[in-house]
Amino acid sequence: MSEIILHPGAVSLAQWRAIYRGAPARLDPACAPVIAASAAAVERILAKGEPVYGINTGFGKLASVRIGDDDLAALQRNIVLSHAAGVGAPTPVAVTRLMMALKLASLAQGASGVAPATIALLEALLSKGLTPVVPGQGSVGASGDLAPLSHMAAAMIGVGEIFVGEARLPAAQALAQAGLAPLILGPKEGLALLNGTQFSCANALAGLFETERLFGSALITGALSTEAAKGSDTPFDPRIHALRRHQGQIDTAAALRALMAGSAIRDSHRSGDERVQDPYCLRCQPQVMGAVLDLLRQATATLATEANGVTDNPLIFPEADEALSGGNFHAEPVAFAADMIALAICEIGSLAERRIAMLVDPALSGLPAFLTPKPGLNSGFMIPQVTAAALVSENKQRAYPASVDSIPTSANQEDHVSMAAHGARRLLDMVQNAYSVVGIELLAAAQGCDFHAPLPSSPALETVRASLRAEVPFLDHDRHMHPDMEAATAQVRDGRVITAGAGVALPVLGA
Repeated sequence: MSEIILHPGAVSLAQWRAIYRGAPARLDPACAPVIAASAAAVERILAKGEPVYGINTGFGKLASVRIGDDDLAALQRNIVLSHAAGVGAPTPVAVTRLMMALKLASLAQGASGVAPATIALLEALLSKGLTPVVPGQGSVGASGDLAPLSHMAAAMIGVGEIFVGEARLPAAQALAQAGLAPLILGPKEGLALLNGTQFSCANALAGLFETERLFGSALITGALSTEAAKGSDTPFDPRIHALRRHQGQIDTAAALRALMAGSAIRDSHRSGDERVQDPYCLRCQPQVMGAVLDLLRQATATLATEANGVTDNPLIFPEADEALSGGNFHAEPVAFAADMIALAICEIGSLAERRIAMLVDPALSGLPAFLTPKPGLNSGFMIPQVTAAALVSENKQRAYPASVDSIPTSANQEDHVSMAAHGARRLLDMVQNAYSVVGIELLAAAQGCDFHAPLPSSPALETVRASLRAEVPFLDHDRHMHPDMEAATAQVRDGRVITAGAGVALPVLGA
């Protein structure tokens, strides 16, 4: 992958996506002057001898405690060690790398007061493939993602653990092997590293990028299911959607029309079909998936803004030699965006499961019961539909909005929190569930279309079906279903379903 050059404050969604997918990243060297100016401002602020939160005071409820000059280095080290209090499984490396890139771009905007050497070490960790082990649980999304980011900062001072490839090494050892020295934190630096929304934002962006792939795949499998059931394409007529005016609905209907264009299956029953209307899971795809698209686009706009912001506290303004204490660390925007993405994931899976249920029901689909040539002797797709239903219900339980919850922390100093961290962290698991549902639909829809042979579907959908059939043959009798489901889900998860249908322009979330 091409290296991403980060221009702090102006990093595109495509660049964040590439970093999540594994692209290397480094800062634009033009950032150097503002970084140096910010660090110099901290020194001038200290020289005034006044108490300044986070620089020469305690933290949180202890902000009124003044710290002497001789203890300032210990103060910053102590905050990192004491706040590295996360629990749970390590955050996926791809998400942690994205978090590090987000923090790097934030610090490099010259409002955090960190020294150039601190920036250089964080950049080196990214470039050399050293990823701190960051336990996934412990943040309430204000005052910043303290525990997760502290584990990142701890690795930078040689404490904790670091992933190096597949190995999990003590941080000091990993740094030494890479020729890097542990960081000695200066005034404000520990707080700057561990304060901010980058953990929540990285998880939310990861969820968004996976949901983007899920959405496109579900449009394709939805079109294939419509073909399998010999559903009508009349509900996708652009005149219908123009009257309602929702852009997501208009774009979704256009994609469905393009996916089904040129289908011999559809042409075979344009006249003489006794059904007046299809079930909602087919007919209302533009309305449901269009609403999902609009929701995802709103979440995208929020996260793109957040990713380019500065969210630690206090913030340094070198031109006035001021350190201003505020609340940019409160992750409410991220919490709302994560809740929207969770709702979108839920609905994508729910609609796909309903199409699977429709296909296995001969009364609705007109196909053999459970999509098997010999129902009774064979159960066909009976239990894959049950699995899909189970996954959809699990996602419903996970979709409860995290942002409506709050619990006071830090002796009531931090009395309202966003819960953005776990609101965002659940998204990857939810997407994995939904990937499996859409993978099952891919199998069922392809099986349904096989019953219409020799009539082909559209060129785009036939390419998708051929990609699946290269790995999973027609189910002519019961066999071990799990490998088939895994193979189909892998084609959804890794984007092959979208790649196979590449002749059709699918809706996008943002540039």
